[in-house]
Amino acid sequence: MQSYTIGQAARLLGVSPDTARRWADGGRFVTHRDENGRRLIDGRDLAAFSVEAAQSGQGEDDTAYTSVRNAFPGIVTAVKLGDIAAQVEIQAGPHRLVSLLTREAVEELGLEVGMQATARVKSTSVHIDRA
Repeated sequence: MQSYTIGQAARLLGVSPDTARRWADGGRFVTHRDENGRRLIDGRDLAAFSVEAAQSGQGEDDTAYTSVRNAFPGIVTAVKLGDIAAQVEIQAGPHRLVSLLTREAVEELGLEVGMQATARVKSTSVHIDRA
């Protein structure tokens, strides 16, 4: 499972690294240290926290959110596989994006909850690139 540094988590959550550190210090999400002493957050834990934070409206009020070139980097929070089709949800800061795509595409990209991905929006289609 992929883990994220405090800085990466902050970017995915749409907050400053200082805010993410305060949240970790306050027990809002669990961190562990790697062999170099960096604080890491498990991808599944970060995915769950990002959904909670978005639903409760938590984040920095003065943060400007933008869809520069319609790209939404975020974290995969749900993958629902059918026989042929699949549904992938990404939490990109305060934005929840849902894409319907083929099961084959999800398997080829290796998408799973907790991993970083980017949703790209063009017209009415959402394309997902694995980070």
